[in-house]
Amino acid sequence: MCLLLLPLLLIAALPANAAEPGPGTIKACLPLAQIKGTKVVDGQTIDFSLRDGSVWRSRLPGGNCGQLGFEKAFSYQTAMSQLCKQDIITVLQNMGGLMRGASCGLGEFVAQPRPTPGKATR
Repeated sequence: MCLLLLPLLLIAALPANAAEPGPGTIKACLPLAQIKGTKVVDGQTIDFSLRDGSVWRSRLPGGNCGQLGFEKAFSYQTAMSQLCKQDIITVLQNMGGLMRGASCGLGEFVAQPRPTPGKATR
């Protein structure tokens, strides 16, 4: 019985944010069910906001991806339950209707600092 309680006590003693990744932490994939939203930063950078409040940045290894920085819209398809580096995104162009534009591979996902509560962000 003591052997079972020890791991539980150790887990209970950890701070609530112990599992939270720090800025600069790198992941190869993000679970699709956890992606809350995206923000196109520029033609080669996309921020993925997760349901836990974390933000993960992917810089496209091939550089600028067509009109991504201008259109700020893209789609992706995956047969897996996660979005991974090297998965392909396709820029969506608004030309009186959505048309497919350039396709580019994602880069690794890098944790970004969390915004400070109460501090305005641009």
